[in-house]
Amino acid sequence: MQNLYSNLDKNIAEIKNTFKDAGDIVFREFYAGSRRLFMVYADNVVHGDSVNQNILTNLMLRGGEETSTLAFQLKSIAVGEVAQVTTFEQVYDAVLLGDTVVFSENDNVAVQISTKGWPTRGIPAVQTEVTLLGPKDAFTEQGSTNIVLVRRRIRDTRLKVKRMKIGSRSKTDVAVMYMQDIVRDEILEETLKKLSEIDADAIIDSGYLQQFIEESFLSPFPQLQLTERPDKTASAIYEGRIAIIVDNSPFVILVPATLNVFFQASDDYYQRWEIMSFLRLMRFVGAAAAATLPGLYIALVVFHPNLIPTSLALKIAGGRANVPFPTIVEVLIMELAFELLREAGLRLPSPASSTIGIVGGIVIGQAAVDAGIVGPMVVIIAALTGISSFAIPNVELVNSVRLIKYMLILFCSCFGLVGFWLGVLLILSHLSALSSYGIPYLFPFCSGSVNNYSDLKDSLIRVPLIFMKNRPIFAKKDSTVRLNRKRGENNGSKK
Repeated sequence: MQNLYSNLDKNIAEIKNTFKDAGDIVFREFYAGSRRLFMVYADNVVHGDSVNQNILTNLMLRGGEETSTLAFQLKSIAVGEVAQVTTFEQVYDAVLLGDTVVFSENDNVAVQISTKGWPTRGIPAVQTEVTLLGPKDAFTEQGSTNIVLVRRRIRDTRLKVKRMKIGSRSKTDVAVMYMQDIVRDEILEETLKKLSEIDADAIIDSGYLQQFIEESFLSPFPQLQLTERPDKTASAIYEGRIAIIVDNSPFVILVPATLNVFFQASDDYYQRWEIMSFLRLMRFVGAAAAATLPGLYIALVVFHPNLIPTSLALKIAGGRANVPFPTIVEVLIMELAFELLREAGLRLPSPASSTIGIVGGIVIGQAAVDAGIVGPMVVIIAALTGISSFAIPNVELVNSVRLIKYMLILFCSCFGLVGFWLGVLLILSHLSALSSYGIPYLFPFCSGSVNNYSDLKDSLIRVPLIFMKNRPIFAKKDSTVRLNRKRGENNGSKK
């Protein structure tokens, strides 16, 4: 990296050459008394009042007596966050970040002044992880705001934030948040190592980063969790997990993740345990139905019709009497039609998307039956499959289920029920082989004894909160206790 010159004219020439044809970069020469200064910043990225009042006005009126850069930094700049920079690379990073850099004559050190004024939107409401009860605020695209939303919920000095920049061109700000006394050291070290090893031009969104640091890119299942909810992020940090906040992204990455956490919703802990246990169990049933119903229907109708009750088999046969396609083609037509409707609903504006989804499904389904393209039972199977997938509270897991559904359709079309069970065993074998930063993906359904089976209290069902005394497997072994039920004692980690 090239160091700054002591000659102000050389510094100005170098900077103007680097930012040549960049019309949004502002250069300003001015005097503080008899001392010649030079200022550079990015227009519409800085906070204008801060530049004019706290820097220009102060230096012009009160900076004339200072004899060095350090002196006017300490006495004349009325901004809380300032730093000295000594290389041109630091200058360029600061300007593109939204800071202002001030150079002084006969000095090879410049002052970086925090003047960020990025255009941002307010705190939005949750869009993808909607709850009936609980907080409604969601993360924004501004990383610093997202850190504040988490800090607001964790007022503990042991909450740590490590900052870094990733992307050789984008220089995206990334913040790693964790609880110092709860997080596992080996998971934290592995996370920081993977982040430091990323060598890419740009990190545009947290989804980019997620793909670089997950364990197996070949698996269709998500091995890290994305969330837009600050309350869920704070809860994960309390459990010993790590939150990775990526600037310009409204989604935060939670590390590590198991299959179980993708079925947990914030509502589970804000409402009574009886109804939420029932609903969580329904989510697992819905996920299984969304993955297996079409394939199981093909296996039974084509290979094992004797296993279907006689009256139902006759109805299915009567409905298919005028259908010119084999069952596999019939199922694929309806499944792909619903996939197209789902995708169309996502891409259209919100007022039109719900209409397309409901009306389109009814009209296309009825029209397909009337035209003899598919039977009515296939429409019911496709509708049940779609509804079951909507019960899963995580979008990434929904997409995984959509993929493995077609794998099971293929296996069942070739081998019937044998193919169905073969596909199920392959999926379970794959899931059991996955891990997320050393934690088995199927925990606590496998290896639950490692944590004395306490994680089963928050798996298929959720027991009352007063019985969830220990943190999940993610936490450090000597910091597992999070609830002390004795009256008069504080809750907290085991010392």
